[in-house]
Amino acid sequence: MFTPHSLNLALMMMITSAVCWGSWANTYKGVKNYRFELFYWDYAVGIFLISLVLALTMGSSGHDSSSFLNNVSSADTSNIIYALIGGVVFNLANLLLVAAIDMAGLAVAFPISIGIALVVGVVLNYIQQPKGSALFLALGVLCAFVAVVLDGKAYGAMAQAGRSVSKKSVITCIVSGVLMGLWSPLMTHATTRGNSLGPYSAAVFLTLGALLSCFIWNIYFMKNPLVGEPVNFSGFFRAPASAHMLGLLGGVIWGTGTVFYSVAGSFTGFAISYAIGQSAPMVAALWGIFAWKEFKGAGSSAKMYLTLMFIFYALAIALVAHANG
Repeated sequence: MFTPHSLNLALMMMITSAVCWGSWANTYKGVKNYRFELFYWDYAVGIFLISLVLALTMGSSGHDSSSFLNNVSSADTSNIIYALIGGVVFNLANLLLVAAIDMAGLAVAFPISIGIALVVGVVLNYIQQPKGSALFLALGVLCAFVAVVLDGKAYGAMAQAGRSVSKKSVITCIVSGVLMGLWSPLMTHATTRGNSLGPYSAAVFLTLGALLSCFIWNIYFMKNPLVGEPVNFSGFFRAPASAHMLGLLGGVIWGTGTVFYSVAGSFTGFAISYAIGQSAPMVAALWGIFAWKEFKGAGSSAKMYLTLMFIFYALAIALVAHANG
């Protein structure tokens, strides 16, 4: 099983995780007239397939007791269940986050949801696995939280004035954020207790849980969407092959980031890995600036918020990396 043997390599894997988590949504921007609830089926298949491929390759090198199949056969059933539940929780959180963005806009949804997820995830991970300096980790999380808020302020400066934010959208953001912060601690439990799962095995069961729960969460939101009209499977089968391929690609990108988060977390501790992985909003902002020209013609206030966001994220990464000592 491949695992990092130096902090520099682990840090590169954590940064790659953030890049993947902040980039997968670009694939959805590439499809036309295709509801997210339908796109999500391909996405869920993609995250499971890439985690399985990486487990059978990177996670199976050496063919010792820690290799993927040997680890699965020896792991406690309870840890497999924890990882599966983590996938179920992530899936619901992700669907709610997309709905929150549709209802309230990125400027409101991202700071609330990802900010809450960042704090909940890091705190619960550290309680379960107190690895690294609590002081530097706390300072890093604070800087990352400020950066998320600044990211939202930057988008808010670009938004049309007078846009109302409903109580329903705020509640959706809060619930999404709490759930988004819970899937990682469930993974931490699965990989640190008893006959634990290895990082590759945990990622496989996490993504399997996400895929299987689509038959609950995604079907529910297809019939009862928080935004828009109900949708049925006929639209999925009418979609062009390019839309399905982009959905699979989006899943492959997110799934790769999740496997790298899990593998790096086995070296640094999952609180540290999760904190750096939550630099994803900075990556998404970079895509918005350079690929999608979302800030073209932005005023001075938006540019100021963006500049401060990047500064605080850089500080967050440096502090969290230093927390590993």
